[in-house]
Amino acid sequence: MRLKTLLLALCVASTAAFAQKVKYSKEERKEMNRYLFNEGFNTATDKKVSTIILKDNTEHQGYSKSWEKQRGQILSITIEDVDTRKPIKFEAADIAEMYLYATETEKSMKAAKFISNMRNYSTKKYGKSVTDDAIPYENQIVSLKNKKEPRAFLMQVINPEFNELITVYHDPFASETVSTGFAGAPAFGGGVIKSYYVKKGNKVMWLHKDDFEDNYDFLFGDNPEFMKKYPKNSVEWNYLSFLIYQYTEMNHG
Repeated sequence: MRLKTLLLALCVASTAAFAQKVKYSKEERKEMNRYLFNEGFNTATDKKVSTIILKDNTEHQGYSKSWEKQRGQILSITIEDVDTRKPIKFEAADIAEMYLYATETEKSMKAAKFISNMRNYSTKKYGKSVTDDAIPYENQIVSLKNKKEPRAFLMQVINPEFNELITVYHDPFASETVSTGFAGAPAFGGGVIKSYYVKKGNKVMWLHKDDFEDNYDFLFGDNPEFMKKYPKNSVEWNYLSFLIYQYTEMNHG
């Protein structure tokens, strides 16, 4: 009897879960697959003036010369002052925000990578790979990969246009899903970034593709309307930027 009751309960639960699943149209899935984050960069040119704003609101401008990093995240940066031409070193812990420009070499590499995968043509904007815009960084205290002792880093914000509720930061050490292709021809599929750093409220975490479902409620669960429209059993990791954008819009609506 107990076994029958258990099986019945499991059947009901499975049916309920299935009933909650949302089926999206081809057009909707195409829209959800669009990559709305900015490109993540790992270099800074010394040909353009960078801007550093300290926590005491003082502003410094100069040419990026060197930095200290841990797993790609910035611990300190040295600039050549735009007026005195003297080097000044700043610790990440003292900086509130910073604006750098990517090198032409890295932008060329990003452009070549964009062209090499057919999937990018329908999901990304080429202009983000070769942007001349200033790249925003901000101070965050983070445990790298949720394992290391928390430290202050300067991290690139890759969703500055819609980060009022959830801020997403570039993970310089992130891997990508495997692409398929032939020698001399553009690849297709794959190329999906597997991890980011994400901040919601006072919590900053390293979010990996494999942990997306476990953290879905933390990211979006406080908006019932959103959860009904985009339940976690109906979405994919590929949709992350779209989901964060929609979550932000629906909370403002």
